[in-house]
Amino acid sequence: MNDSYPSRKPTDKPQEKRSLLERLTDFISPEPESRGELLEILQDAHERNLIDADSLSMIEGVFQVSDLCARDIMVPRAQMDAINIADKPEDFIPFVLEKAHSRYPVYEENRDNVIGVLLAKDLLRFYAEEEFDVRGMLRPAVFIPESKRLNVLLHDFRVNRNHLAIVVDEYGGVAGLITIEDVLEQIVGDIEDEYDFDEEAGNIISGPDGRFRVRALTEIEQFNDAFGTDFPDDEVDTIGGLITHHFGRVPHRGEKLQLGNLVFEIQRGDARQVHVLLVRRNPLASRRAETSHED
Repeated sequence: MNDSYPSRKPTDKPQEKRSLLERLTDFISPEPESRGELLEILQDAHERNLIDADSLSMIEGVFQVSDLCARDIMVPRAQMDAINIADKPEDFIPFVLEKAHSRYPVYEENRDNVIGVLLAKDLLRFYAEEEFDVRGMLRPAVFIPESKRLNVLLHDFRVNRNHLAIVVDEYGGVAGLITIEDVLEQIVGDIEDEYDFDEEAGNIISGPDGRFRVRALTEIEQFNDAFGTDFPDDEVDTIGGLITHHFGRVPHRGEKLQLGNLVFEIQRGDARQVHVLLVRRNPLASRRAETSHED
C-alpha cells in the first residue's frame, strides 16, 4: 500500500540528529492545500511518533492564536486588579502582596481613566525613600482595541517589550486587560511563575481571605475529602472537568459557578481547559441547608 504522504528523497543525516523541522519537511509531501489538511498531516505525524503530544499541542495553539482576538481571552474590567492613584501606598501594598501580580494598571477617579502601569518591584522604593511618589513611578499604559488579533498583539509585545495592555471598546471605555503571559498560554498552556503552586504546596492552598486556590487537575476524590463534599466522579475525574461539565463549555476567567455551598471562580485557564480555581464557601447556602435538615 502506498503512503498517503510519501517521503522525499532520504538524506544522509542520521535520523536521531535530524531536526523536527527536517523530519516534518520530509513527511509533508505533497504540500497541504489548506490549514485543515495541514493539521490532519500533523495529527498523522503525531500518531507515527514523528512529533510528541506537547509539540502537536503547541502547533495547534499557534494556529488558534491567529483566530482569536483580545476580547476572547482578556481579563474583564470587573475582574481587573487595579490601583486607585488616590490610595496611599501603605493602603494598597497589602492588596499587591495578596494578588501577587508583577504589574498593575493605575487609574484616576474611575477605571476608564487608566493613567499608567505600576510595577510591583518599584514599590520596594517605598521602604527606602522618604518621599515616595507613586505617580512618578508609573510606566506608560498601552491601549489596544478589543478586536486586535492575538498573533499581532504577541508580535507587538515582543517588539515593544511590553507585557501588559489595556483593552478598550469602540467608545474608548476600558473593557479589560491582557498580558503577554495570557497570549503565550494559548500556545503552550498554563505558565506557572514564582507565585503559582509548587510541588510541596499541594493541589489546594488556603488563602488569608477564606478562599482556596485549587488546581483544576485535582482529583474529585481528593477535593471531596478536603471540602467534605460528595461530587460524583463517574463522568469526569478532576474538579476542573466537573466545572467545565456544568458550564457545558470551557469557562472564561472570572466566571463563577455555585455547586452546593461552594462558589467556584475561574482564576486561570486558556481556550482549551481550566487551570486554577478560586473556591469559597457560601455561608447563606450552608445555613439554608442546615435549616432544611432541621425541618
